[in-house]
Amino acid sequence: MTAETDPVQLLTPEGQRVAHPDYDIDLSPGEMRDLYRRMVMLRRLDVEATALQRQGELGIWASCLGQEAAQVGSAAALRPSDFAFPTYRDHGVALTRGVQPLQILELYRGLTNGGWDPLEKRCGLYTIVIGNQVLHGVGYAMGQSLDGTDDATITYFGDGATAQGDVNEGFVFASVFTAPVVFFCQNNQWAISQPRERQSAVPIHQRATGFGFPGAFVDGNDVLAVMAVTRAALERARSGNGATLIEAYTYRMGAHTTSDDPTRYRMGDEVERWRLRDPIERLKVYLAREGIADRTYFDTIDREADDMAVTLREGVRRLPVPEAVSIFDHVYAEEHSLLHAQRAEFEEYHAGFVDQGVR
Repeated sequence: MTAETDPVQLLTPEGQRVAHPDYDIDLSPGEMRDLYRRMVMLRRLDVEATALQRQGELGIWASCLGQEAAQVGSAAALRPSDFAFPTYRDHGVALTRGVQPLQILELYRGLTNGGWDPLEKRCGLYTIVIGNQVLHGVGYAMGQSLDGTDDATITYFGDGATAQGDVNEGFVFASVFTAPVVFFCQNNQWAISQPRERQSAVPIHQRATGFGFPGAFVDGNDVLAVMAVTRAALERARSGNGATLIEAYTYRMGAHTTSDDPTRYRMGDEVERWRLRDPIERLKVYLAREGIADRTYFDTIDREADDMAVTLREGVRRLPVPEAVSIFDHVYAEEHSLLHAQRAEFEEYHAGFVDQGVR
């Protein structure tokens, strides 16, 4: 990288606080401790969910290991009335918006199509179709404008999603209609097995100019910088100045999902280089150096994470299995004859397995 393309940074990988001419953030000691706690809890959820999948308790899991600062920092910048549209990997966004860990695991255990009330949490359900949530977010933001509120929307996607038509169509609509939306791209370097260079010929944040709104480039492993840049973009959106594209430069430490083997397409030394930029350790060193948190605090958070892990393991196994026919519930606001026919056909088919002990 050159000086012109260096990402916004307020906290170096060594935990040193640095100044930036365009961005700053003033957080209380309690707020900074809370950011650390949220990232630790997120990582423990990630580790436990991966283990549960390997033990056959979850069907699949999409890890966000290494992306904790990007997710927690951006979601922490939101007001309670703002709305977030996450991807299937944005567990830190969901947790920060008040979704309970077990609600997330319900989805990956195959017991629900969602897991939480998006209007209550002001957080959309996970979108599996790559980039589709960008259209959802832009449409919602346009609705916020029509309602005359000063709320804003943030929609998340990865570097690979920028090659999808939905994302680019969302950019067009946001620009033309000056929608109060923030596009938050977590550039974690790999779109499954494809590096960023095969997705875009230019840095992702620079593509915003062609659509008529600004782009920002931030160190996605620096939770303070992410929060500062996202706050500024949200304020720009709610002030009537339209969209911003944020590229958070981070790294996916784990596999794309638990069905992926990243050793087949990336080198181990690359992973080790990024391990030195760990977002949690970066903030921990800063908190300890500045006397904002001590060993007692860190040990307390670790014990809280241990307790959550036990609750998750026990809770997943106790989750009730819904009746198979319930898949037809809540598909339409009003049921119709075709849905009734499909349900009846499914019930007849499913009844044929009763003698074999299949529920």
